[in-house]
Amino acid sequence: MKVAVSSSGTNLESPLDPRFGRASYFLIIDTDTLAFEVKVNDQNMNLPQGAGIQAGKIVANCGVDCLITGNCGPKAYNVLQSAGVRVVTGVNGNVKEVVERFKNKEFEYSQGPNVDGHWV
Repeated sequence: MKVAVSSSGTNLESPLDPRFGRASYFLIIDTDTLAFEVKVNDQNMNLPQGAGIQAGKIVANCGVDCLITGNCGPKAYNVLQSAGVRVVTGVNGNVKEVVERFKNKEFEYSQGPNVDGHWV
């Protein structure tokens, strides 16, 4: 399975970034092999609004099955859902730990956004 994780850094030991739309990076990870690529999100970090929508498009265009993050607002959630990307929110830890926990089925998919829009 291919997942995206919002990350504060560029490797598997990096802390998960709790902000989806304004996360520094997205790590696109193959859960079977832990092979990954890094997507830089710097173009969205300082947007006054719409960061979640743009980040959602970036992640959806990577062909992932699931996004794992701390928080996801309503507009970003709708973009991801429309693209068929499932979302897991309320997560913390480093990226590798989070992926292992996901593989062990320790998370439930979100049924909607877990924060209001414009969460910083």
